[in-house]
Amino acid sequence: MEVRIAGVVPESYVDGEGIRYAIFMQGCLRNCKGCHNPATHALNGGKIIDTAELISDIKKNPLLMGVTLTGGEPLLQIPASIEIAKATKNLGLNVWCYTGYKIEEIPAAAMELLNFVDILVDGEYIEELRDWDLDFRGSKNQRIIEVRSWLNGFGRDIVVPATN
Repeated sequence: MEVRIAGVVPESYVDGEGIRYAIFMQGCLRNCKGCHNPATHALNGGKIIDTAELISDIKKNPLLMGVTLTGGEPLLQIPASIEIAKATKNLGLNVWCYTGYKIEEIPAAAMELLNFVDILVDGEYIEELRDWDLDFRGSKNQRIIEVRSWLNGFGRDIVVPATN
């Protein structure tokens, strides 16, 4: 399956816990003020690559803890995001996904993806809420969510709540 990406970082230490293969999906409609990845916004930018090529590259590194889908907006390419996340889980790795959507607002078409995501960082980047001391987030409104707990309804546990 084809996917449009802005690029990858094969060994990222900042896009989630541990050594991660970060995939920067191409395309975002939000255009958040102060976004640190504005080159990922154009829907027709980046390059088209086969998901099998990405998965093959992921398999080559035994040090990886997981894969991070970021962007751009991974939920604009739902089938490819699902395929990558599912393959990652089949490799025994965890999946982090960054989205501008709040988890409560994720479109029904994207809910299947959450079955393969361990940690979701949700919410738009808001420049006025920027906080350099936050782990794995850019602004205070964004949350780090343990998806399995959220889906199972265990109090809709938020691992790191947003702070205002």
